[in-house]
Amino acid sequence: MDDKNHDQPLSFREMLQSVLAAAFGVQSGKNHSRDFSRGKPSHFIILGVLFTVVFVLVLYGLVRLVLHFAGL
Repeated sequence: MDDKNHDQPLSFREMLQSVLAAAFGVQSGKNHSRDFSRGKPSHFIILGVLFTVVFVLVLYGLVRLVLHFAGL
């Protein structure tokens, strides 16, 4: 981690990568430490909730699509 980035808040891309990695259980220790030192909990909560809603809607859509093509 660069010293110049140590005090800056996380970018949207960094937060999104962290939320996705955490959702799939592959978050590295380095990024985990970075998130806790530079990230705001509220941002991670909001992104986590949004990710969960999108994930559920995608699954729902896929199930509906499969059922439609199966004729049910």
